[in-house]
Amino acid sequence: MNTDAISDPSLDNQAKHLKIILPSPWVIRFSSVIPAGEHVLDLACGGGRHSGYLLDLGYHVTALDKDTTAISERLAGHDNLGIITTDLEDGADAFGEKGILNGRNFGGIVVVNYLHRPLMKALVNALKPGGVLIYETFARGNEAFARPRNPDHLLRSGELLDLVSGHLQIVAYEHGMIQANDLPGVKQRLVAVRDLGLSQRDDGDPPAHPISS
Repeated sequence: MNTDAISDPSLDNQAKHLKIILPSPWVIRFSSVIPAGEHVLDLACGGGRHSGYLLDLGYHVTALDKDTTAISERLAGHDNLGIITTDLEDGADAFGEKGILNGRNFGGIVVVNYLHRPLMKALVNALKPGGVLIYETFARGNEAFARPRNPDHLLRSGELLDLVSGHLQIVAYEHGMIQANDLPGVKQRLVAVRDLGLSQRDDGDPPAHPISS
């Protein structure tokens, strides 16, 4: 499967990220770590490229973004898809007591090309035992090449590792300049599982997960 970015000519007037119709190679590679049939949150889902991919794999998906027009058109009527339209940066806590995601837990959370730091700890806490976080977004150094350049939207070195340390088992992590990707740039990519307390080993280490090449 060719995982380079492909643009849909009918979307020329939309933002660049909405024109990309293939899922990130990072998501393709590690989606199988998410337990089969689970409910996955596609945060800042954009046009729905990851939601559609996960639905095809048999997952139930909640897709969330402040503009869900494109995903509503592309995936209209899918039985296993729930779409939430909300602005995650309007000051309200989406996972808080009155938040739209309050009390929701997921077997998988996918975040690609999006960073809003006030949400990050809540994402970890919203994973079920055995749940999987797949995260990929831009990091510092990207400002030398392309947008985003605002440090509020760029991960610090090791920031994703710090986020999950002591909470999730790290299955995979990368940080560097990535060219063969949906939106090239300097990125951090992480896959981590909430299973540190689920070990059946005498030494307490969590179970291993298969990693595809």
